[in-house]
Amino acid sequence: MKIIAVIPARYQASRFPGKLMQSLGDSTVIGQTYKNVLESALFSEVIVATDNDAIQKEIEALGGSVFRSQKEHDCGSDRIAEAVEYSDADIVINIQGDEPFLNQQSLKALIEVFETDLNKEIHLASLMIAFSEKEEVENPNNVKVIVDQFNCALYFSRSPVPFYRDSKLPENYYKHIGVYAFRKEALLHFSSSETTPLEQAEKIECIRYLEQGKKMKMVLTNQMAIGIDTPEDLSKAHQFLKK
Repeated sequence: MKIIAVIPARYQASRFPGKLMQSLGDSTVIGQTYKNVLESALFSEVIVATDNDAIQKEIEALGGSVFRSQKEHDCGSDRIAEAVEYSDADIVINIQGDEPFLNQQSLKALIEVFETDLNKEIHLASLMIAFSEKEEVENPNNVKVIVDQFNCALYFSRSPVPFYRDSKLPENYYKHIGVYAFRKEALLHFSSSETTPLEQAEKIECIRYLEQGKKMKMVLTNQMAIGIDTPEDLSKAHQFLKK
């Protein structure tokens, strides 16, 4: 089973334009992300998929492999699908370019989902982490996921789901961390399909898989990644490196 990692790296970002090329440690945000994934030694190949000259030069200077996107894409999954269309990979791990410190144990756990899925029933897998504060649950920027008794996703929402009348925060509120592992054929099917009604309503692309009847395994982690969406997040990343 060939397992590769693809890092979608778009230069433009509404909240923090050019964030991937901001300095971080002895490199840049995208450079640190690439090196972290490479050092995990979990993948047959690590590819950065981008539409930007500066990002391409940064990764190539590190000796990395770059796929230059030829199409305009609405989401990261479509950019990855273009990059792997002719690849012989079986499993594709999507790692966001603004996640420079993603825990390697979490990546290994995602891979193990497919290594133990002997009947190939799982189409994709992703990460979740338990919420600790009620305010985090109520924040619509945090995507919530509810799962069945086998930790397969039932639904994702920006609203607090499930709804509890009690004010006490229950133990089964989970935040979705947007790191995905796909069977290649499931990813290509997603990219060739139209958006679905609930996906459009919530603006959460992974809902499309559920609306299409795909089985999505959620892996519980206790390692919170530092995603860089704002200049404040970048400051936290600098502090993390100093520890």
